[in-house]
Amino acid sequence: MASQSAPQSIQPGISIGPRVRKSPFFDATLRSGAQMFTVYNQTYLPTLYTDPVDEYWKLVTGVTLWDVACQRQVEITGPDALRLVQRLTPRDVSRCRPGHCWYVLLTGEDGGIVNDAVLLRFEDDRFWLSPGDGDVLLWTQGVAVDSGFDVRVSEPDVSPLQLQGPYSPHVAQALFGDAALELPYYGLLQTSLDGIPLVLSRTGWSGELGYELFLRDSAHGDRLWDAVMAAGAPWRIAPIAPSTIRSIEGGLLSYVADIARTDNPFTLGLERLLDLDKPGGFIGQEALRRIAAEGARRRLVGVELLGEPLRTSNEHFWPVSHRGVRVGHVTRCTYSPRLQKNIGFANVPIAQAAEGTRLGVDAPFGPLQATVCAWPWVPAEKRLPERLQPDGAQAP
Repeated sequence: MASQSAPQSIQPGISIGPRVRKSPFFDATLRSGAQMFTVYNQTYLPTLYTDPVDEYWKLVTGVTLWDVACQRQVEITGPDALRLVQRLTPRDVSRCRPGHCWYVLLTGEDGGIVNDAVLLRFEDDRFWLSPGDGDVLLWTQGVAVDSGFDVRVSEPDVSPLQLQGPYSPHVAQALFGDAALELPYYGLLQTSLDGIPLVLSRTGWSGELGYELFLRDSAHGDRLWDAVMAAGAPWRIAPIAPSTIRSIEGGLLSYVADIARTDNPFTLGLERLLDLDKPGGFIGQEALRRIAAEGARRRLVGVELLGEPLRTSNEHFWPVSHRGVRVGHVTRCTYSPRLQKNIGFANVPIAQAAEGTRLGVDAPFGPLQATVCAWPWVPAEKRLPERLQPDGAQAP
């Protein structure tokens, strides 16, 4: 069997300039030890502080803080705000009550996925979309421009932080009191912290307990970062980057990597997000009805890759074959220290999507064997602990 340890590669740097936006927390992340960045939604996103495995353990055993100001919000307001949101997504968001969030897909005329997003509903006629990497603002403005709807689409001055990990409720309580513990999963609260305007929500991309703090005035970036770090000090809070390892374990998909524009919700197993007969229709309705009747041709599946632990996550799609014929590709993969196995996702035809199907993977360092399996491997944590430790108690 070929060695499954990838050769050490030179990591290129990324230049910093005015063309790409810095988040309000950019300087704070540098002071906190950020070593690497990528560009996401035209904004610098920290991708490494220490190393991926160290950051993973800090996330799943403690509490962590992430700069995710790259999640640029799209605000939709006006008398016809709900009508526009209904046009954008197959979910019937009329059932999403103010003060709550929903996970939604945005679909094109062919039923393909334009993006995925968390929808925040503040009032009957005021929404935010918090999307993945992509021009959702331009897409939404394009849908609205000739719709005849009385609606305004804009990008507000909003920059999120994520507070994630099993001890995040302790830190949130220290910052916001019992209101943070009373917030339901995927609930939101408009609030403030020492005069800093915020939206607090029980959402996040970690698979662990967590919150998002949406800063509503970028001038307060340093103050908010420092306040959260100070409140989290008794629980050894650590700044980290979004964890690829934990996101794959939890089945949290990444737009452009796991979700392509050519994929539809049936490909991803996200039929639960479809209300194909909702009143008023939506973009892609007829195409998705046709796919529902005919069946999806491809499927995103979980795979376990045999061999030695992968040193790094894949930098590009790895070709996947079945009985010597190329049939798809690995979208993302990683070694899970907790599960002690290599896991990931692959996009394959329906004929090769059954659990137990054996596949070949053409990795850069040699061929691998993979087996289709169920996912997620570690389901998301949703329930807050019934009793929190006393204030000031340290995490073990």
